[in-house]
Amino acid sequence: MENKIKELQKILNIKFNDADILIQAITHKSYNSKINYETLEFLGDRVLGLTISNILISMYPNEKVGILDKKFSNLVNKKTCYEIGIKLKLNEFVLVGNSKKKILKIENKIISDICESIIGAIYLDKGLKIANEFILKVWKDYLKISIEAIIDAKTKLQEFSLKKFKSLPEYKVVSNTGPRHKPNFKVGVKIKNIKFTYSSGTSKKNAEQSAASLLLNKLDLS
Repeated sequence: MENKIKELQKILNIKFNDADILIQAITHKSYNSKINYETLEFLGDRVLGLTISNILISMYPNEKVGILDKKFSNLVNKKTCYEIGIKLKLNEFVLVGNSKKKILKIENKIISDICESIIGAIYLDKGLKIANEFILKVWKDYLKISIEAIIDAKTKLQEFSLKKFKSLPEYKVVSNTGPRHKPNFKVGVKIKNIKFTYSSGTSKKNAEQSAASLLLNKLDLS
């Protein structure tokens, strides 16, 4: 365990004062039902949100709030946290329990949650300044990417569907899960002769935009 934690600290480029906080941050409740990452994930989600909000306001001081909200949602959603978690190789450090000697599958959600719990651990152990610096470093590529295409995906898909099929895209909400402070909407979209394409988001609107963007990619129209 000691070597594992040292390796993780090296990847994060942060030396923790209290290594137990980092161990807690990678511990799933199946491994330890009392001391696990859930509280740190809750905290890390807030720290991430605050940091990304401040960065966006600095980057786009004159931007409309609606556009900032869309940019924010794309930067802090489960998909982005999962991708960053994989880049940091967090999947190699997760502590999960086992059932009948079969190790539990490390789902995408666990990786994205641990990405946020790591941020919570950094905040508790090193303070807000270091947490902010960490987020800015690992999110920099995502901050550079323009998401205007994603924001306008519904309009683009609608124009294509009307022109080709004389009909509007059809959207449907498949599920609405997660706590009130952090909902997760799964939405499907289809156009004539094309099966439903599904995606998720922190709001119905964001999920629709994401699903539309994925369908445009399938159609080579993105």
